[in-house]
Amino acid sequence: MSGMKTDAPTRVDPGGVLRGLFVAGTDTGVGKTLAACALLHQLRRLGLRSVGMKPVAAGVQDSPDGPANGDVLDLRRASSWPAPLRAVNPYCFEPPIAPHLAAREAGVRIDIEPILGAFRALRAQADAIVVEGVGGFLVPLNEREDAGDLAAALGLPVVLVVGMRLGCLNHALLSRQAIASRSLRLAGWIANTIDPRMMRFEQNLQALRERMGAPLLGVFAHRPGAEAASFEPDLP
Repeated sequence: MSGMKTDAPTRVDPGGVLRGLFVAGTDTGVGKTLAACALLHQLRRLGLRSVGMKPVAAGVQDSPDGPANGDVLDLRRASSWPAPLRAVNPYCFEPPIAPHLAAREAGVRIDIEPILGAFRALRAQADAIVVEGVGGFLVPLNEREDAGDLAAALGLPVVLVVGMRLGCLNHALLSRQAIASRSLRLAGWIANTIDPRMMRFEQNLQALRERMGAPLLGVFAHRPGAEAASFEPDLP
């Protein structure tokens, strides 16, 4: 458990909420990248020099800068400037599998300290930074640490993306508890309609409104292929 570690990385002092946000998800494939890019566009509309970061990614495609993760490329396009890939995404693995497994197959250990170094370098050039997590909030990064430990080390307020489908209530509330267990603030949550056929959508949304203990920043309609800039979440 995280509380038993004695060698935790140095925690970053994030400053105000608009200086940085950590975008977590209730699971993989729930729309973290869409939400992170939408938040970046909102920050830019406010006139803030903003940059996105995805410290750990799995799965690559060809790009002008070489093999890169598709989510990372989306974050770079949504940012105020194309920050170096190595800074935006310190750990990138080819197979689209759990990051600790991909790292093990590559003979690499995912360490948090290099991520903090890249984060500090990016934040020094930006008014605001949006960091996208990997998978769900507690997906393992190495033999001892998980994505929750990374969020805790960054110390950023968390925006939770809830994939609206059957089972989302349990996933969202467990994620909320996990975020609180790391002494992090849940700044808000986004409901992303990943299953347009979800029964009792409004009733499920209301149940989350009553239980999440944080503001609903936006309800994203199911619009495959829509540009992230067309979604306008509230900023916490």
